[in-house]
Amino acid sequence: MTKPLAGIKVIEVGQALAGPLAGAILSDMGADVIKVEKPDGGDDARMWGPPFIEGDSAMFHSTNRNKKSVTLDIKTAGDVAKLKALAKDADILIQNLRPGIVDVLGIGPDAMLAVNPRLIYCSIWAFGYQGPLRLAPGFDPLLQAYGAVMTLTGRPEDPPTFCAPAINDIATGMWCVIGALAAIQQRHATGKGCVIDTSLFETAVSWVGGALAGHALTGELPKRHGTGSPIIVPYQTFETADRPLVIACGNDRLFVKFAAAAGHPEWATDKRFEDGRKRVVHKDALLALIVPVLLTRPRDAWVAAMGKAGVPCAPVNDIAELANSEQLAAMDMMRTLPGSGMKITGLPISFDKQRPHPHADSPKLGQHNEEVFGTLAEAGR
Repeated sequence: MTKPLAGIKVIEVGQALAGPLAGAILSDMGADVIKVEKPDGGDDARMWGPPFIEGDSAMFHSTNRNKKSVTLDIKTAGDVAKLKALAKDADILIQNLRPGIVDVLGIGPDAMLAVNPRLIYCSIWAFGYQGPLRLAPGFDPLLQAYGAVMTLTGRPEDPPTFCAPAINDIATGMWCVIGALAAIQQRHATGKGCVIDTSLFETAVSWVGGALAGHALTGELPKRHGTGSPIIVPYQTFETADRPLVIACGNDRLFVKFAAAAGHPEWATDKRFEDGRKRVVHKDALLALIVPVLLTRPRDAWVAAMGKAGVPCAPVNDIAELANSEQLAAMDMMRTLPGSGMKITGLPISFDKQRPHPHADSPKLGQHNEEVFGTLAEAGR
């Protein structure tokens, strides 16, 4: 397939997850991504394991495919000059270094846009580019905590719980890409680059936008509902005779179908449950009826019955079940790195029904120094 970002040059001065993920997304879509790493150990994520393959962590491999790695000590003037030379003809620069350090080192947006006025300079912050926490460091759990995500996750009786996937890192990397692509489109009209700022904090706030809106309206704190919903019933995980499943009746029509499939059509005509608002008010009474019924049959039997009735329902898969699922195979999401043979998840997007394939493994530390800096030397930069 012809990749949509072929010809776009990206400099990634990033580490850990959010910045490298942004670079990986752009690289899968065809951009030429040069990853700048510190000479002593490189990206910290190289050591985020186990498991490891070819000396680096699986986490690192999954977010650094296709890239070229060069090493620069950007605390030295000589290597700062090399970075600026790299950026002269770059389209996008992504950085998620310690907040504020780029200005100290002389590679902040003003300095780099002076070198290349067409550059899209993307900064990924922990708490954002302004405010009292502007220079505070941050990792995903910290922002799930500060951004109140943890207080909405889990059961009321449990301590605050964070979501296992690094949702703020991942989504912030995606926001970075969205901003960069919008800025490229803007550059077509203006001829100028711009500065894109996003942060894990802003992402965390976006996750709890509904709860913030509710609090602004009522002044009340939202309660935790385990796997359930505070506004839709039934809409949660249920135990069965063997393994759990999720049932999601997002409207009254679906509840009627669910009641019939559960063998209790009278639930749908009960005055307490006849519409969504009433089901929320009488949630405990309704769940007291549903729970024992679902315990009478195995999960797969209920999934089949609900599927036949048109009720949204899904098994709670573990990773092995997901890996072996027919739907994962049908959507062709797993990709094999061409050198190591390691399997990774591909981009969750297709172009003309084709999902981009990685064209190269993740790089060894400094693997492309000679290639990249040799090209610069030949160009006399």
